[in-house]
Amino acid sequence: MIVSCTAAYLIREFLIKHHFEIPAIIPTVLGTAIAFFVGFNNNQSYDRWWEARKIWGALVNDSRSWARSIISYLPADDINQDSKVIKDRMVRRHIAFLYALKASLRGAVDETYSQYLNPEDVQEISKHTNVPNAILTLQSKALQQLSNAGLIDGFRFMEMNQLLVKFSDEMGMAERIKNTIFPTTYNYFTKVFIWLFVVSLTLVISQSAGVWSIFLGWLVGFVYVSTQINGMSLVNPFENNSSAIPLNQITRTIEINLLEMIGADKIPKPVKPINEEYVL
Repeated sequence: MIVSCTAAYLIREFLIKHHFEIPAIIPTVLGTAIAFFVGFNNNQSYDRWWEARKIWGALVNDSRSWARSIISYLPADDINQDSKVIKDRMVRRHIAFLYALKASLRGAVDETYSQYLNPEDVQEISKHTNVPNAILTLQSKALQQLSNAGLIDGFRFMEMNQLLVKFSDEMGMAERIKNTIFPTTYNYFTKVFIWLFVVSLTLVISQSAGVWSIFLGWLVGFVYVSTQINGMSLVNPFENNSSAIPLNQITRTIEINLLEMIGADKIPKPVKPINEEYVL
């Protein structure tokens, strides 16, 4: 941008100065148009980010409800000896679902979820390309088996199955955000218009500010470009960076809550902020 401002100043000083003056209306109109473009981009980017955060907020609440339903609705451990095993397996399987979904949204290879699955589940999931969806299928089959065995009644079956439907909906909404590309034309033309604005502004103010127009042009352009970059950093809310949704922290929080609910021995520690500035 400094090079562009310098070039604009030199062009005006040695080529345009003695022929005509650049009207000030040009950068005025361009600046107004760019403000609308940048504002639109930033608003749409934040909407994507906030929708992603609401989805994972719903996952937090529904995950706790799922674990609470399993613990409360299934027979007590002293009545059915297999009850505790079933509860642990279904709760841990849900933790695996969350870790698998996080890895899928970030496009990362993360096998953390496998530690919460038994070998039979891992073998069954290996046949599927969508791991989170495969885990939900296992949960649905397990829920149906509980109903067939008479361990839960029809009303409780419907209530717990509705939670599985919510998990599927929330997974689909997150995948929609992940797979929907922000229109590249908006980002591209906004960048082009910013450069045109910076050049035209430098040409105009050089008439009165002289060589200082290079610095002033860069300063104004820096504000526009920084605002644009800040907005675009929110376009992909599931990326593993400081501007994205803190999936590590959210997933770990759910993991801790669910393991405490089933009385697990090993409870992981919460995810701490990095340099006391941001959480991944």
